[in-house]
Amino acid sequence: VPGLIAGGVTQFNIVIGTIIASLQAGAVSYLYYAERIYQLPLGVVGIAIGIVLLPELSRRLRAGNEDLALRSQNRSLEFAALLTLPAAAALAVAAHPIVQVLFERGAFTQGDIAPTALALIAFSAGLPAFVAIKVFSPGFFAREDTRTPMNYAIIGVAVNVAGSLALYQPLGHVGIAIATTLSGWVNAALLVSTLGRRGHFTLTREEAGRLARICLSALAMAAMVWLAAQLLAPWLGAESTALRASALALLVVLGAAIYIAATHVSGGADLRAIRDMLTRRT
Repeated sequence: VPGLIAGGVTQFNIVIGTIIASLQAGAVSYLYYAERIYQLPLGVVGIAIGIVLLPELSRRLRAGNEDLALRSQNRSLEFAALLTLPAAAALAVAAHPIVQVLFERGAFTQGDIAPTALALIAFSAGLPAFVAIKVFSPGFFAREDTRTPMNYAIIGVAVNVAGSLALYQPLGHVGIAIATTLSGWVNAALLVSTLGRRGHFTLTREEAGRLARICLSALAMAAMVWLAAQLLAPWLGAESTALRASALALLVVLGAAIYIAATHVSGGADLRAIRDMLTRRT
């Protein structure tokens, strides 16, 4: 039961946000569309890492290999950051064209793009935190501690409720998205600080340096994606759906190419460690 509560904190936050958003016309729809976009990288990266990491940590801890367990956890964090940070940065700087291309048709009009894009920007800021929760929670579960993540999840939900109620009046549905993001960062911070205090999480200087270079690479990619979005604006807002989709696909490919080049040049990715993790080597 504690594991179910801790694992479902994101869904709890969504339900709470939806209830509060129902007080504003259209707010539920804005949040729903924004959530569909940011949940994609969260599901692909965060949930996949959580599923793979838990049995690996459990196996190594049963064998008494604390060092190998820590190494697996840190490699998972690096892999998560490598995929999540550029996704969050791209969603933030290209929220408007993404929403426009994906949803502007039928009852979803031009006036719905900006409110949905603002919610997506707020959600994207919390994406790294929610993926980090999926990375660090197995560190507790593998040690048969399900109560601590549950307690922190409850604290996160409380932050979400308080933040949503406080920010709803001045910011509307965007305040709800911001509260969800804040709750994710509070939860992630509690998990990582507790693991560190117990001696179950630490980064070497090399690992911390790679994470810093990944962040810089994501920022460089975000700047170029923003610039490219301005240049492609006429095509992203074209009448033809095919032309819009092609322009967005070009933006995605360009962003991916820039990010891969930036991480390669900066040394932000340990390609050998990532390859070993993907092939389940020890």
